[in-house]
Amino acid sequence: MDHAKCENYNFRQHKFIRFVEVYILINWTNTYKFWMSKEKTAPVKQKNKYKNIIPIAIILIAIIGIPLLLLNYQAKRSGLTKGDAIRRIIRKTESGNNNIEGLDQNISGVKIDFLDPKPIGQKFDEPPLISHIQAIDLDDDKLLDIILCDCRGNFVSWIRQYPAGTYTESILARDLIAPAHVQVVDFDKDGDKDLVIGVLGMLFPNNDKIGSVVILEDDGRFNFRKHIIVEKIARVSDVRAGDLDNDGDLDLAVAQFGYDDGETRWIENLGNWKFQNHPLQYLSGPVNVEITDIDFDNDLDIISLVSQEWEEIYCFINDGKGQFKPNLLWGSSNQDYGSSSISLCDLDMDGDKDILYTNGDAFDYIPPQGRPWHGVQWLENTGNLNFEFHRICNFTGTTNVRAADLDNDKDIDLLAVSAFNLWDRTESNSFIWLENTGNMNFIKHEISKNPTHLLTCEPGDFNNDGLIDVITGGMHTYPPYDRMGRITLWINNGKLIEK
Repeated sequence: MDHAKCENYNFRQHKFIRFVEVYILINWTNTYKFWMSKEKTAPVKQKNKYKNIIPIAIILIAIIGIPLLLLNYQAKRSGLTKGDAIRRIIRKTESGNNNIEGLDQNISGVKIDFLDPKPIGQKFDEPPLISHIQAIDLDDDKLLDIILCDCRGNFVSWIRQYPAGTYTESILARDLIAPAHVQVVDFDKDGDKDLVIGVLGMLFPNNDKIGSVVILEDDGRFNFRKHIIVEKIARVSDVRAGDLDNDGDLDLAVAQFGYDDGETRWIENLGNWKFQNHPLQYLSGPVNVEITDIDFDNDLDIISLVSQEWEEIYCFINDGKGQFKPNLLWGSSNQDYGSSSISLCDLDMDGDKDILYTNGDAFDYIPPQGRPWHGVQWLENTGNLNFEFHRICNFTGTTNVRAADLDNDKDIDLLAVSAFNLWDRTESNSFIWLENTGNMNFIKHEISKNPTHLLTCEPGDFNNDGLIDVITGGMHTYPPYDRMGRITLWINNGKLIEK
């Protein structure tokens, strides 16, 4: 989740960059004035010549040295070589506004009420703060359940479906301050499902080392033992499990949003619940990490989304032994682009993983408000770590996108939600779907305007009827509070198939 950006930080960053630009401009101006004055004055004594050389040398050192220092600084934090860092700057400069101008008019289709909403789980008195949900059959009874992160109550809970159509919520672990992401996986490979959790430590921006990674180990009877894998680190926004060093056990990839001091790392599983940390990158603002074999070389790589002033997507290529090389896949020239999430799927069905990408974070602004450049896009995997940017639609404040064949026509459609739309406007949607009409063209359809402030969504067939249903989670961090929802189950009634 991308809830750790604020106006003050970007103001300081822009102010610093502006200071450097002005400093260099002044030095260039002074140098020019100095040489012009030399041409207009008569030769001076030899001893004065050396006095004039000294300030020139200082100016030249400043003009050359400051950019080199900035280049070294960015290369060190990003993990790129100096050459790659230069190409990164050039690429982002040439990207302009990433070809999103003129997309204010999207192709929109008619609204079809094919999803019937139903609130499930706990009732609430205060505005809900749901940061993440996962649809999973935790108890292996062939009925989908929901695992969720609740930042209001600071817990992770299980909404169990049993019997079919009946949903009961129970808390699995408390005292997890602002849990950001949960992944259900058999981490210890004992035949049951454990929970891997990224914990922010505080929902809103903070520089303190308050983040942690926690694993809830299932004893086989749905009693969960808490293991703190690492703590007192920059705020953790995401964590995923995968065998990153090919030794047969599961390791962890971790995104630490922090505030203005974040990090991306992987954590090596040494066995017996002992772990070793390996830093990958020191950029602030990592939102998501995904684990996949992106280059088909039989080892797992890491894809990361970095927001804040960077607004970039990286791939860390694995050499098969847990040594990673960073590669910049895409970056926006707009430092307020508002990157909010990535997920992987083969959208064009050509056999490789593409990247679904939303930009709609609005915590740069007080109060939070979406911007006209927010929307949904995908990065087409064209091979050899090359990805082509495709804008799909504008959607103000969009925070999450998921793939599913909603209309059963054998191609992949998309679901998207917004947490930061302009809620004082009656036409603002919180939930849409994007119909794939073929040749990677999409039509935007409204699903709902209520509830508002939807941060996360997840598709799944909850009633086993062959149709895709959806669950959504509400993150109501700011007004209005008139259309709130915590966990909403949207049951597919089949009307979309009938059309």
